[in-house]
Amino acid sequence: MDLSPSTLFANVAVSAVGFGIFLYGKKQRRAPQLVTGILLMVFPYFVRGATATYLIGAGLVVALWIGVRTGL
Repeated sequence: MDLSPSTLFANVAVSAVGFGIFLYGKKQRRAPQLVTGILLMVFPYFVRGATATYLIGAGLVVALWIGVRTGL
């Protein structure tokens, strides 16, 4: 795990967004938001670099948005 300030900030920021999505999914009993929130909180432990963290996080959020728009 990279301990540079930019990577640490990226990990905290993406995990915080994931925690918010997770809480929303738990409260509304929505599986897509629940799973995406868990993924956003966990994947930064396995990714090196801030750019990769932001790109993967954005991809997961876009996938959630597309899934919800299509009726998932």
